[in-house]
Amino acid sequence: MKSTGMIRAVDKMGRVVIPKEIRNQLGVENDVDSFEIYMEDDKVVLKKYRPTCIFCDSLADSVEFGGYSVCVNCIEKLNAMKEQAE
Repeated sequence: MKSTGMIRAVDKMGRVVIPKEIRNQLGVENDVDSFEIYMEDDKVVLKKYRPTCIFCDSLADSVEFGGYSVCVNCIEKLNAMKEQAE
């Protein structure tokens, strides 16, 4: 992991500001994008959140349905299954 030399304090509410330079590198837009937060050994990892398909975990083009992302490929498979069932 590359050190950036940037240090940010944790405020009284437990918040940390992600430096603008890092947000720009990740293409993060304020009030639009989200971060996935998880632990890896003794590190806290922030990763730009990208929704994946609920069925196949693909990052391909997807649509939002019932709060879940479903990729076009899985939609086509579901439609084919529906047609077979009819």
